[in-house]
Amino acid sequence: MSFSLQEIEPSPVDESPVAIEKGEYFPSERTLSPPALSRSSTLGLSGHNTVWWLNRIHRYSSYTFTAFLAAHITNTSIIPLLTRSLPTSDTYLLLTRPYYQSALLEPALIILPLTLHITAGLALRLYRRRQTVLWYGAETRDDRRKLKWPTLSGTSVAGYVLVPLLAGHTFVNRILPLWVEGGSSGVGLQYLAHGFARLPYVATVAYVSLVVVGSWHFAWGWAKWLGLTPDTSGGYGEDVDRKLVRKRRWYGVNGVAAALAGLWMAGGLGVVGRGGKMGGWVGRGFDELYRRIPILGRRI
Repeated sequence: MSFSLQEIEPSPVDESPVAIEKGEYFPSERTLSPPALSRSSTLGLSGHNTVWWLNRIHRYSSYTFTAFLAAHITNTSIIPLLTRSLPTSDTYLLLTRPYYQSALLEPALIILPLTLHITAGLALRLYRRRQTVLWYGAETRDDRRKLKWPTLSGTSVAGYVLVPLLAGHTFVNRILPLWVEGGSSGVGLQYLAHGFARLPYVATVAYVSLVVVGSWHFAWGWAKWLGLTPDTSGGYGEDVDRKLVRKRRWYGVNGVAAALAGLWMAGGLGVVGRGGKMGGWVGRGFDELYRRIPILGRRI
């Protein structure tokens, strides 16, 4: 079946597919045509288009979640690395955790920003797809199937992989205690250490995957927001200079991701992961929680 094309008026959509073909998944406003910046959005807010708002939601939601992440890594990795004691580290964790697990702050710092970040990312991808279809005038299903979807960057792929890892982490450490015990006041670093001892291979693989993928996504995401990724190294004169800048930035961002992952695992895996099983009624209570994990709980 031949591919049909439709003649359309100039600048029918906000962006040219050139940005999509070049892999500019989240383009800056400089890639938008002047009419796109002056039209009103579907929300009735004049001056900015849909991509502008989705980019802002995607960006600023990550700021809030980063604040929570910094506190979380400090409590679960840096403090254990400094104290070398799970009971002492648990004291700091239990003192600070109510601030970001309260009825108001938990949705504001974690649930809402994370939901907005994921939703805006998906919406941007679907919006890019719609713009491509409109640009080429693909009316039938066969026409649309022949058009490529927007390019997925490594940062976006890491983000999609991170979603189920975060979901599993949240289920074990937050939802499961709420479901079984009605709260997570007794769940701390010793609970995590018990899980590593009971399910060593599964816990280690899940934890390392979460840390590595998360560190990569966070480092490259922030490099994007700060304009420090290799693809934003234009304006440095000769091609040789630009290549050198891109190379340095690539190593720099990956170096930051590796350093973050190393620090995260040094305390989380090197200290908490080696804490061992808890004895007595505490250990039995932890076993009861872990037995409620679908499929994996049968091994305990």
